Amino acid sequence: MGKSLKVGIIGCGAIIAQYLASFRRLDGVELVAVADLDPARARAVADSYGGVRAVSVDELLAAQDVDLVLNLTIPAAHADIALRAIAAGKSVYGEKPLAANVAEARQVLEAAVKAGVSIGCAPDTVLGTGIQTARKAIDDGLIGAPVSATATMVTPGHERWHPNPDFYYQPGGGPLLDMGPYYVSALVTLLGPVVSVIGAASHTRPARTIGSGPRMGETVPVNTDSHVTGILVHASGALSTLVMSFDAVQSKSPNIEVHGEQGSLVVPDPNHFDGDVQLFLLGSDAWETLPVSAGYLDAGRGFGIADLAGTPAGREPRAGGVLAFHALEIMEAMLVSAHSGAAVPIQSTAVRPDPVPLTDLNRPAAAEEPAEAEEPAEESLPGEEIRQDDAQPVRS
Repeated sequence: MGKSLKVGIIGCGAIIAQYLASFRRLDGVELVAVADLDPARARAVADSYGGVRAVSVDELLAAQDVDLVLNLTIPAAHADIALRAIAAGKSVYGEKPLAANVAEARQVLEAAVKAGVSIGCAPDTVLGTGIQTARKAIDDGLIGAPVSATATMVTPGHERWHPNPDFYYQPGGGPLLDMGPYYVSALVTLLGPVVSVIGAASHTRPARTIGSGPRMGETVPVNTDSHVTGILVHASGALSTLVMSFDAVQSKSPNIEVHGEQGSLVVPDPNHFDGDVQLFLLGSDAWETLPVSAGYLDAGRGFGIADLAGTPAGREPRAGGVLAFHALEIMEAMLVSAHSGAAVPIQSTAVRPDPVPLTDLNRPAAAEEPAEAEEPAEESLPGEEIRQDDAQPVRS
């Protein structure tokens, strides 16, 4: 307490720009080093961010002044980098998912416990004012006892604009594992842990045609489910319906709705940190927009690291590894259920993260800020992720 958490970043793809923008606003986080398999990308980041050095991955993991490794590698490398960082005695915060599968994720958590280091994981959007204001409304009893929720994310497919969409249509991709972490993490934050799931899945066609870039017109095979739906049974008894699709065109329904005995909530997009929360009470004749009442103000990607830095020793961070593991197991179980036709129990659990009081972690507006970093040049790499907020390909 009282000093900044010193961070080293491994992976300098485009998503790093969003983290750098947040770090410039946070007093509790100090970036000291960056590394990438392409040294030029690391140098470009270091040159644009004062006081940061570009090093090799091995040098960063061995650095004495790095307290936490921010893991922005592709999902297939998440577990390997995390385990190496833990072995070096460093805490880890990673982009979602925690690992490529539950087995690898379990190794990460077990290693962290043995080493006595902290694990955090995106999404930290659940810490923003959107999800947290909705959470406070539920906790304050505005809708009565929660009964159910619906969560919907549909898009006609990334191949329409993404120049290299192959990854999204192979095992480990698909709409559930790509965007599901935002929605599942939000549902657990709002309604608590899940004890079982029932899933169903399909895909509408065996190939997709790339619609932009140098490979325009080329087809890519579809070897994973491109439409997944299911029911999440929460320990509280609430039931959540999840729909994740790369096959549908558009949805007019809200991203998340939560229904209780006395009212209903419209919850904003869980891939954003803010947004309006709307309430419709039993006996009312109109929706009302609730005032912002909880969460980190003007948050961005990386606020989960600042939250981790302020978490007392021995306590789980709000955007922590236990929640990320639980979300990953829920998604894997949905796919297992979809192909077995049977409900699948969830073995893990996650304590509902502590609520975030309305908090401003940003530096005062009068503080002098360095110039924005230029975003490294895009390259076509497997494992790129989709961010719904800017509809552009980014690498983690």
